[in-house]
Parts: sequence; C-alpha cells; structure tokens
Amino acid sequence: MEKTDRSYVRKIRYAVQWAIFFMVAYAGYKFYIFAQALEQGLIPSVSRPPSIEGFMPIGALMALKLWITEGIFDPLHPAALIIFLGALLVSLLLKKSFCGWICPVGTVSDAVWKGGRKIFGKNFAITKYIDYPLRALKYILMAFFLYVIIIKMSPIQIVEFLNTPYWKISDIKLLKFFTEMSLTTKITLITLFGMSLLYKNFWCRYLCPYGGLLGLLSVLSPIKIKRNDAACIQCGLCSKNCPSLLPVDKKDTVRSPECTGCLTCVSHCPAKHVLDTALPARTAITPEIFISGVIALFFGLVLIAKLTGKWHSSITYEELLSLMPIIHTLAHP
Repeated sequence: MEKTDRSYVRKIRYAVQWAIFFMVAYAGYKFYIFAQALEQGLIPSVSRPPSIEGFMPIGALMALKLWITEGIFDPLHPAALIIFLGALLVSLLLKKSFCGWICPVGTVSDAVWKGGRKIFGKNFAITKYIDYPLRALKYILMAFFLYVIIIKMSPIQIVEFLNTPYWKISDIKLLKFFTEMSLTTKITLITLFGMSLLYKNFWCRYLCPYGGLLGLLSVLSPIKIKRNDAACIQCGLCSKNCPSLLPVDKKDTVRSPECTGCLTCVSHCPAKHVLDTALPARTAITPEIFISGVIALFFGLVLIAKLTGKWHSSITYEELLSLMPIIHTLAHP
C-alpha cells in the first residue's frame, strides 16, 4: 500500500475557519461600537462593517427574488445579498463548502463538539430512527421560508418590506437580540450549546435552514468526494472522523446533502489516491485547488461587489439616528 499524509489539509482548514471567524468577530465588535454611538445620538467614529449582514439570510432571500424578478438590487443591505449569493454559488460548484470552510457558526459548532469530546471522552450518537426525523426539521424550516418568500410574497410586497423602517434598522435589532437577550433566548442558546457539546454539529445537522438549502443545492455540484474501492484498505478512518457522520467507507461517491466538503475524510485517509475530490469523470482535484477555489469564489464575489458599489449600505447615519429612538417599537411587518 502506498501511504500518504494529508493531515496538513486539516491545519489549512482550521487556519481558514478561524481567520474568517476572527474577521467576523472584529466586524461584530466594530458594529457594536457603531450602534452604541447611534444610541447616544452621536455620529459613529467607526464605519459600519457590511459583513455583519451575512447574519440576515431571510432578508437576503427576499432581495434575491426582487433582483431576479424586477432587476432591483437592494441598496439598503446589499452585502446581505452578496454573501447569500456567494454561499449559493460556492455550494452549487464546490459542495456545501461554505458551511465547512467559511460559516463562523459552523466554526464555533465544530469547536464545541470537539470540546465535548475532550470533556466526555466521546461524542454521543442519536439512533437513526430519531436522527432522520430530527434532520428533517431544517428542511421543514427551509421549506417554510421558501414558501412564504418565493411563492407567497409578490415583488411589490418585497419592495414594501425592504423600504420599511424595520428593514433599515434590522441589523441593529439583530444585535440587540444578543445584547438584550430575553430569558427564552438565553435558555434556547444554553440548550443548543449543551446539545452541541454532546452531539456533533447539533445546530447545523438538525436545525439550520440555511445549511439545508445549501445542502440541497450542493447535490448539483459537479465535484464530489470519490473513493477508489479497489485501493481502499477498509480502515474506516474516513467515516470515523466525518463531522457529518457519513458512511464514507461504504460509498464510491459521496452525494449526501449533509457533506460539507470539509475534506476531513480525505485528510485522514492513509492510502494514496483512495479518497479525492473529483469531477464526474473521476478527474481528481487536489485539496489545494479545491480550497483555493472556495476562497477565490466567495471572496472574489465580495471584491466584485466592493468594486461595483454593491457592498456598502446607502442608509445615511442621519436616517439611523432618526430611527434609534423608536427602535424598540419597530416590529417585523
């Protein structure tokens, strides 16, 4: 058996994930300072970081429908649509790798279950008779949002929503969801944290509708994890280490929408050319090319948005200052 060591792939992934996480965390800190100044009736001394709009995917879905149907690109929170488009595009071409490499929530989820494994000596498994119905929850939530926005809402209704004071200040309301947490929110987050300690990627696996949508789209990706059965030594390390609990060692091609393209299975495989990312004709793609593609595709789109004026919000500081005194009275239309 010709051996190989691809453990470096995991190190690259951790470096990419945490670099993006700290970028987002810094943006969140800047946004907090920005919002604090507005609350005090002051013009902020720091600029508003557009990347925080990545946490507004439902509004981004509305904006996407409006852009496709009417050609109107939301000027109020354009970064939300750009980040959403980036996630969709990456998933369509390079598996659900937005979840496996870019999403900061996925990074935290990854760290929590690994912490749980150190505390308890292992992660627990939910029996498949419960696992399958639980996994359906994220698809039910996804179907609900798609039905309400794609089917029920007309372009006129979307325009009306995107021009409400609520949408203009929705990013700050989202911030307050965490800085002024209700008891229900605290209990929910503590419960999710506890379950994530015990079970691998509990939120991502069972409850994230965003990930559900990206997973279904990733099924169309031309690139898949492929296994050479003739050369496989049946060590089982790929399945044992898969964060998505997929039976990689039993598949010739991993087609599951749960696969995040994290390449953890590839990095643990000790046999050369047994597990690879590959095109339909089994043309292997090196991990380096795959990773570079994920980063270049997503951040390339962000760069294009910045260069074409589709990244920064058109909402003025004066508008935000006028809305701050009534922010607690603004409810979702």
